[in-house]
Amino acid sequence: MLIEVEAAGVGHVDVMSRRGEFGGSPSPGLVPGIEVAGVVVGTGEDVDDAWVGRRVYAMLDRTGGGYAELVTADVEAVVALPDQVGAAEAVALGFNALTAWTSLERAGVRAADEVLVRGAGGGVGLMAVLLGIHLGTTVTAVTSSASRGERLAALGVPTVVNRLAVAQAYEEYDIIIDPVGRPEFDHFLEKLAPNGRYVLCGGAAGFPAPDFGSTLLGRFPASPALLVLSLSSISRAELRARMEKLLELVAGKTIASPVDGTFPLAAAAHAHDRLESGAAFGKIVLVP
Repeated sequence: MLIEVEAAGVGHVDVMSRRGEFGGSPSPGLVPGIEVAGVVVGTGEDVDDAWVGRRVYAMLDRTGGGYAELVTADVEAVVALPDQVGAAEAVALGFNALTAWTSLERAGVRAADEVLVRGAGGGVGLMAVLLGIHLGTTVTAVTSSASRGERLAALGVPTVVNRLAVAQAYEEYDIIIDPVGRPEFDHFLEKLAPNGRYVLCGGAAGFPAPDFGSTLLGRFPASPALLVLSLSSISRAELRARMEKLLELVAGKTIASPVDGTFPLAAAAHAHDRLESGAAFGKIVLVP
């Protein structure tokens, strides 16, 4: 189907594509962007014309194309938007919330768990914090910015700590959600409680050094578990079903999907600069 874009999400996967980190140098004419929200303006063969005029969220593949005024998407990757959810809100939720929620599920989250979230001011980290609170866990949010710490506290996060302070502290956590990777990856592995579960769901600061396994094996008696998550391993059908549930939560004001700011398409480079600076709080959105 053909979608007139109202909002396109900006994420670290776009930065990695721009850098050529998915199989070599980027091809000339690369258009990043793997998620958009907008209005369906046309359908292809074997697609119900009833989609035309509907507001939708669409998941694109890693080849991108979302930084545009018009995009095409497979109907299997499209979710209808509730009236209460705006286009920017939808992409702010999007892959960030899908990654966060799936990470918590993979870790076998329970209401009694103590959960630590790294990079809590970023897109995935912030959604992991908000979903963790929604699920009844005790959440500790890690950030390196005092201003983002204040904003996290304002959202009802019970404990906000500086990343260097928590790396040096003695607390242990049942679950650690990590979209950051380096630096301090080894230090955070050591914060797992016995039978704790660590989910590495991104590498915003780079992936761990190859020798990280020595830290994990050094805690062998505590039976730590390290899980690695990429949404690429999950079917579109499963992602669609989860996205529908997440949109219901936002529509019902159960959780928020914070937008850091919006940029016009022509300022995509500035949007990437802000993302790479680490200053963003929530999702950066491009608006045609």
